[in-house]
Amino acid sequence: MDQEKKLKILFVSSEVSPFAKTGGLADVAGSLPLALVEMGHDVRIAMPKYKFVDCPMETRFDFPVLIADRKETAIIRESHLEAKVGDFYQKVPVYFVDNYQYFDRDSLYCFFDEAERFAFFCRAVIEMLPGLDFKPDVIHCNDWQTGPISVLLKEQYAIIPFYQNIATLLTVHNLHYQGNYPKDCLELLGLTEEYFHPDKLEFFGEVSYLKAGLVYADIINTVSKTYAQEIQTPEYGERMDGLMRKRSHDLYGIVNGIHYCEFDPLTDSCIMTNFDHQSVEKKKENKYALQKTMHLPVGDMPMVGLVSRLVDQKGLDLLEEIFGEFVKNDVQFVVLGSGDKRYENFFKDMAKRHPEKVAAYIGFNAPLAQQIYAGCDMFLMPSRFEPCGLGQLISLRYGTIPIVRATGGLADTVTNYDPVTKKGNGFVFKAYIAGNLLNAIQRALSVYGGETDQWTDLVRGALQSDISWSVSAKEYIKLYHIAMKKKMKMIRSA
Repeated sequence: MDQEKKLKILFVSSEVSPFAKTGGLADVAGSLPLALVEMGHDVRIAMPKYKFVDCPMETRFDFPVLIADRKETAIIRESHLEAKVGDFYQKVPVYFVDNYQYFDRDSLYCFFDEAERFAFFCRAVIEMLPGLDFKPDVIHCNDWQTGPISVLLKEQYAIIPFYQNIATLLTVHNLHYQGNYPKDCLELLGLTEEYFHPDKLEFFGEVSYLKAGLVYADIINTVSKTYAQEIQTPEYGERMDGLMRKRSHDLYGIVNGIHYCEFDPLTDSCIMTNFDHQSVEKKKENKYALQKTMHLPVGDMPMVGLVSRLVDQKGLDLLEEIFGEFVKNDVQFVVLGSGDKRYENFFKDMAKRHPEKVAAYIGFNAPLAQQIYAGCDMFLMPSRFEPCGLGQLISLRYGTIPIVRATGGLADTVTNYDPVTKKGNGFVFKAYIAGNLLNAIQRALSVYGGETDQWTDLVRGALQSDISWSVSAKEYIKLYHIAMKKKMKMIRSA
């Protein structure tokens, strides 16, 4: 198959930045398609039209969608993102699937009819394609919300010539989130009792939307090579490790990138002073500004930042355990995030107890997040597991040195710094033990307080690293071709 062929790709996601976002999935869905367009491919994006999505869009058409024994109306609306192709900007179509009953709500997820909402979405995405006169070579599905697309294509739409040779790729951004629902959800998908089987959609007595994708997608990938290996083990496999091993020959790992236009310390309007690898000294001005913003004493002591969902996955129990020892250092700590009340209250309490050293912002504040990435000296990600992680990539982009646990994408993107050889781009610990985290922090502080040139060189190296989508987008093109080749082989053998 011609690897230079310009592909038609439909990228399907339940959230896409900047339209709707709860996590890293939206960042990927809002940036990877642009990178693919910049490579010359025809990429379209599909997502639900949530109530709060507020952007100019036109209504294309509507049509009935069969859900169980009734029909619901899907309205297809169109907006766009922009990709820079050479010296020009090219519009990347974004198709919104609208239905007031399912999506006219104040948030994205966690509703009683979640299975029905995304059964409708998946079928609407498939059935909108002829009306758009767009026949993709590959439908790129993302996470459990899009898992049913693969089974519907193969088991219901394959008899229709338009759909017969469309390949599917499913990207698993986090195996923990599976979309598991009662058995009667098969009716929503128009699937019979035979699909409630361990080799198909049945998963510990329920129907799993993610498993629908994992079983029926032509090719599967997750968002780092290490995580692709980890999820084949009981420790990380979320009870799906057996299936992951069974499909290991179709399972790949591609680490995420970040969009360089969105995250650029040289042009970022959210930070106090712009800088790059040629003006590393200006980075400190952002630290001083952040200290003022967070009401901390202004000075050149090391500052450690954390921008995260405040949940167990992020290794915050380790940080909680060693925090007393940590703040004995001449150091400042800034945290931004929300999540479990346990951790929200912990960080608020630490800020009250150590007002000279600790500042906490509980909630979401995008400009402040950028200021933390730019202003801190070190960035903390001691995750229990991390499929890819974007925080460490963004921090590297801003010359803020990551302190991470070697798991998932963190292991693939951060290498431990050796003060002797001066190789590495961060500080890494392996075993999930609080003392190991403290040791990694102490090593970072030691290098920071040592030879000035050594830390500056470390920062300069981070600022010069390539963590854009350029390499990863090429890897996705290879996967699309593999999926298409497998699809054609299946058609010929049928």
